[in-house]
Amino acid sequence: MNGDDEGRKVGRRRRVLRAAGLTLAGVLVLGAAAGGWVYWHLNDNIRSVDINQALGDDRPAKATPSPSPSASESAVPTEALNILVLGSDSRSGEENQALGGGSSTGARSDTAMVVHLDAGRGSATVVSIPRDTLVTRPSCPTSSGGSTAVAYNAMFNSAYSVGGPVCAVKTVESITNVRMDHYIEIDFAGFAKLVDALGGVTITTDEDIDDDDSHLKLAAGTHHLDGEKALALARTRHGIGDGSDLGRIGLQQQLVKALLAQISSTDLLRDPAKLYEVADAVTGSLTTDTGLDSLGELTSLGRSLEGLSTDHVTTVTMPVVTAPSDPNRVVADEPEASELWKSLR
Repeated sequence: MNGDDEGRKVGRRRRVLRAAGLTLAGVLVLGAAAGGWVYWHLNDNIRSVDINQALGDDRPAKATPSPSPSASESAVPTEALNILVLGSDSRSGEENQALGGGSSTGARSDTAMVVHLDAGRGSATVVSIPRDTLVTRPSCPTSSGGSTAVAYNAMFNSAYSVGGPVCAVKTVESITNVRMDHYIEIDFAGFAKLVDALGGVTITTDEDIDDDDSHLKLAAGTHHLDGEKALALARTRHGIGDGSDLGRIGLQQQLVKALLAQISSTDLLRDPAKLYEVADAVTGSLTTDTGLDSLGELTSLGRSLEGLSTDHVTTVTMPVVTAPSDPNRVVADEPEASELWKSLR
């Protein structure tokens, strides 16, 4: 990656984290003002999976805590955190089917990012993993008490399809040797609702987009997108560039910036009705691990990121090369990929 590319990518996620913290803080204010029902409803929206119990102790080691802070710094976290963030259509059904998503018999994860927060929350690194990466998918426990078979040269996103969040986490830990301390899954149908609640997003495309799979057709230029079209943009890959997943990752990063701009221009704390609509969309679209499955826990994470500087957040894509066995797939580019993951331990 050259310096210019890295410079353009630095800081793209910092506003995501801060906006999440501010929105959740606003939810707490709203809950106090409107009574316990609002807080209970929003809190009840969040679904969770007990990743730790399912995977047991056969996992990479947790990050070593930094030396204990002084009394004046007691609120500063002392352990680094790695969070696996997935975008999926796992909450399948009528809404997702209407948006071109999953069916009642399947689920997909089209977006995967490992968010690494340093011990003092002074810096962060966000690594995107292309869904088309061929990996060795480990044996994963199933809800029925059995386990899936080990699969070689399997597409990375197949882990979620065969074993849900537990297998997604186990597969990421297997290929990175980095422990995932938390898991956050963002449902695509809920994402569309969020965009609509915010009044849409404005994006500028440098080239025409015509993708039959995502059902999106846009001429090059500036467009204001509603939730359905924004979601289609997040899924687009065949109508741009070389049709690879790397192109889709670029569009998703652009969409995140547009969404942040819309959040920044919307004064949610001064409009309780819109704040509730946005908060309902956010919490209704989340599945987390049991360590983040409440408004209080999510808000605590958001507040810990308030001091994160834009200059200290880096966004990268896992180094990959074309797979020797399939020109339409990629594999980790070694030793660069291993060196990247090592830096996050």
